[in-house]
Amino acid sequence: MQLSIVIPLLNEKDSLIELHDWIAQVMQSNHFFYEILFIDDGSTDGSWEVIEELATKHASAKGIRFLRNYGKSQALHAGFFAAKGEVIVTMDADLQDNPEEIPELYNLVKNEQFDLISGWKKKRYDSVLSKNLPSKLFNWAARKTSGLKLHDFNCGLKAYHSNVVKNIEVSGDMHRYIPVLAKNAGFSKIGEKVVQHQARKYGATKFGAERFINGFLDLVTIWFLSKFGRQPMHLFGALGVLMFIVGFGFSVYLGVDKLFIHKTGRLITDRPQFYIALTSMLIGTQFFLAGFLGEIMVRSKKNENNYTIIEETK
Repeated sequence: MQLSIVIPLLNEKDSLIELHDWIAQVMQSNHFFYEILFIDDGSTDGSWEVIEELATKHASAKGIRFLRNYGKSQALHAGFFAAKGEVIVTMDADLQDNPEEIPELYNLVKNEQFDLISGWKKKRYDSVLSKNLPSKLFNWAARKTSGLKLHDFNCGLKAYHSNVVKNIEVSGDMHRYIPVLAKNAGFSKIGEKVVQHQARKYGATKFGAERFINGFLDLVTIWFLSKFGRQPMHLFGALGVLMFIVGFGFSVYLGVDKLFIHKTGRLITDRPQFYIALTSMLIGTQFFLAGFLGEIMVRSKKNENNYTIIEETK
């Protein structure tokens, strides 16, 4: 199997037959051995019935159905798990991604030996205010935090070597950051290709403005995990020590002031510096303990995975 084309979808009944026929035409004209995996993420418009019909008529068409909507990340994860091709291509089901791009994407992964090629919709046909401008801001932030020089992290049209998709776990809403997940997993040869973007032909977008808020929150999460996920003490321990030093400094100041300068002044507990010192030392201790517990959890996880499989042949 040369190619697995993974297509997550939600309520895209009208476009599925046209999309399948378009992909099949491109695959057959390039003599690919391929499969098309439709991942129905809880559609309620009859999309699954169309997928069943396609699977009955065409051996290359297959489907996976979720009984309710779990999200694009979970749909992609299921598709990656089931995919059998050497190269896995993902694309959206709304006909905005062009299947004519697939042969070149395959060539870049298979022959140029890229781990991952991400599409770049350089010219978009989306609304400027609702999608284009927020997308540019989102991609700028993702480049700055991840170190990957990609223009369009959220493009649905991507190609992966099978090793990549079998060694990353896409959960939550992390489908936007699959290139970052791949980089963190050790896959360094990540490229980008300008791809054609087309206006939506059927239906309406399934994503609202909240996806950008969630996207930025996920970006903070993945930045933290990539930077401190293996060594949480470097963050929490440093913050804890700093807070404790601040609190201890105020405590020393209060003690010296009470013992040697203002012996008959007001009580230490009546001074605001006392509460600053107490709060800082408590928070510092909690930060330090959080980092310490995080290190124990990380090392325990490493020890669980630290084994060698020995296979005996007869």
